[in-house]
Amino acid sequence: MTDTAATAPLGADERWAHRILVALGGNAMSAPDGSATEADQIAALGTAAGHIAGLVAAGFEVVITHGNGPQVGNLLVKNELTATVVPPVSLDWCGANTQATVGFVLQNALAGALAHRGAERPTAAIVTRTLVDAADPAFTHPDKPVGRFRSRAEAESMIAAGQQWRDFGDKGWRRVVPSPQPLQVLDAVTARQLADLGYVVICSGGGGIPVVQTDSGLSGVEAVIDKDRAAAVLAPDLGVDTLVIATDVPAAVVGYGTAYARPLGHVSLAEMRELAGAGHFGAGSMGPKVDAACGFVAGGGHASVITSLERLADAVTSPLGAVGTVVTATGPRPDHQT
Repeated sequence: MTDTAATAPLGADERWAHRILVALGGNAMSAPDGSATEADQIAALGTAAGHIAGLVAAGFEVVITHGNGPQVGNLLVKNELTATVVPPVSLDWCGANTQATVGFVLQNALAGALAHRGAERPTAAIVTRTLVDAADPAFTHPDKPVGRFRSRAEAESMIAAGQQWRDFGDKGWRRVVPSPQPLQVLDAVTARQLADLGYVVICSGGGGIPVVQTDSGLSGVEAVIDKDRAAAVLAPDLGVDTLVIATDVPAAVVGYGTAYARPLGHVSLAEMRELAGAGHFGAGSMGPKVDAACGFVAGGGHASVITSLERLADAVTSPLGAVGTVVTATGPRPDHQT
């Protein structure tokens, strides 16, 4: 980490972040205990909006994307419970529904938070599609868990109906679905136009609604997209210089769970990829976030940040790596330590 003498907030003309894409994790949309009632989600998104409004009030241009795991999980349960009453909806429809719902709640929360800071801005939530390859290997090897854990007997009835489920041991069985790689966020042009007009834009929720190109045009598919990987694809098309992945920890950690554990500050792209290759970041937790952070910088982005929701403003108004994990192409100068 950089020394404490170097962590004073930067002036506006010193900042290394200008237009920021904030990728909100699932912890920003549910209560601390993981519950996702309507009231829980409104309260959690209100907290997230307060931190984002702080960025806007500090003079940054902000675009927001978000996860949708708890919301899609709830819709899947409703599918199961009402299947004999109303037709179940597919995963792409679940994605579209939850994008709109989270966007609407976040718009309301942002309006109040921005007004409280005297930083009123127009907001827009865009139902956003993401193009994937119909031949992506994920469609034949689904591995993304969705929905709730169920008993073996319950899972077997779903398997008989054509779904794929996996045994997760003591926790029970859980449905697994394809998670193809995002190729292009199709509505990024609209999002950028609104951002250029001064809007705080919410887009690509849940990684975007997965669509494939067919002979008759675009079609939604039964899949979910990793929202952090989609954010790395989206960011360059928005003219973003900094991708901030908001999670529930202050920084990425190497040696997690060992006596040698240490948080990462400012690191180079090459070093981050080396650490990822050595297995320091879990595939189901920090791994996708590190992949997305590296992907954005490798594609020409100035910097990626991984930090907690509470540290958003500190991370982008402090010297590189003083708060959170910051990945840049070349890493820190020799006179800085991480």
